[in-house]
Amino acid sequence: MRILGIDPGTVTMGYGVIESKNDEITLVDCGVFDCPVRSPIGERLSYLYGELCKIISRYEPDAVAIEQPFVAKNVRSTLAIGKAQAVAILAAANKGIPSYEYTPTQVKQRVASYGASSKEQIQEMVRLQLGLSQVPQPSDAADALAIAICHLRETYLDNLLAKQ
Repeated sequence: MRILGIDPGTVTMGYGVIESKNDEITLVDCGVFDCPVRSPIGERLSYLYGELCKIISRYEPDAVAIEQPFVAKNVRSTLAIGKAQAVAILAAANKGIPSYEYTPTQVKQRVASYGASSKEQIQEMVRLQLGLSQVPQPSDAADALAIAICHLRETYLDNLLAKQ
């Protein structure tokens, strides 16, 4: 199973592609899409959509996992992240790939078995689970890999429960 994880953002969007075979997870690719901060939101969203479509076409994932925005004090930031999330959902849907959304707490729980893990703890768990010598950089790419791992773990758990 190949999974594309997305850490949505309208200035920087992280992506991570993992593959799972026989209970072994491997890193396929990860990185970020950077948009000019001062460009209009429509241009940034169009750019992100185009780049996501390229990644989806290149790696042909079986699923796309996207982090839901964390609703904090800055509502404006949350709404912007929601727009980037919608672009990722649209890119997956237009390629006929199912998308799944996870809260930050769900990602932490599935990756580190603790829903209040720090960002550094999650990045270290990503490094360990993928057998890497160092934490993937930049951090948005590592976060996207954590989201992909979360979906893999969630799928595994769902399959176990379905067999019972």
